[in-house]
Amino acid sequence: MAVAAPSPTPMVGARIPRAGALDDQGVVRRENVHALRWRLHGAGKVVGAVDVGVARLDGTVSIGGAVSADSLTARGWLEVHATVDVHDLLRTDGTFRAAGAVHAGEAVVRGTTRLSAPLSVDGTLDARGTLEVPSLRATKLLVHGAVALPGTAEAPSIVLELPRDSRIGGLRGRSVSVRGKVPNVVEKVLQHTRHVAVDRIEADVVRLEAVDVEFVRSPALVLGRDCHVTTVEGTVARCHPSSAVGPRSQSPPPYGLRR
Repeated sequence: MAVAAPSPTPMVGARIPRAGALDDQGVVRRENVHALRWRLHGAGKVVGAVDVGVARLDGTVSIGGAVSADSLTARGWLEVHATVDVHDLLRTDGTFRAAGAVHAGEAVVRGTTRLSAPLSVDGTLDARGTLEVPSLRATKLLVHGAVALPGTAEAPSIVLELPRDSRIGGLRGRSVSVRGKVPNVVEKVLQHTRHVAVDRIEADVVRLEAVDVEFVRSPALVLGRDCHVTTVEGTVARCHPSSAVGPRSQSPPPYGLRR
């Protein structure tokens, strides 16, 4: 097992300029990381904080302190037990977990992303896979996969493609589009359907398909197939015959069993 020498620890209250490059291979343990560039291929554990210009991590990495970087790319497993602040691009592919708040200039996440504190992205958040986060803010939000978000997602533009079960507290923006998976005939008969539920949506334009929503406020609501909205404050511009607006006292009968 290769054990690298510890990097210098920044002085409390002082900003030490980043310098040098770290190239870690194999199994590595560091007290902290402070460098212009950090590359790791293998398995790494950082007890304290990470402060780098460019980080490229490939493997399994656990970081005990806060992460600050200009850009960060991680493939495999990345777990951070504190905050993450990436000035430019945050890119993950695999499993990304963070206990503290996460901020990035732009973010592209693939695989499983589980965050215990809010996520904020100055530009576009592009997520594919499973996204679990208490709340988030971005300029543009693109998601394909599954979302577990008990709080609110805020972005001027929100586009969610959710072929898997998802639950969202609120969506707020100028344009919101949410599409679940429209079940086929066999799935309806067997009741093997995916469920996408949103508590509240507020936007200038809202487009929905295969989604259940408790409340929508919008001057232009377009309902595609298999939607149900309990309460609408605004105007329903278009509604597919398979969709409904208003409270329902009971679940509809399975497809093919209506009399």
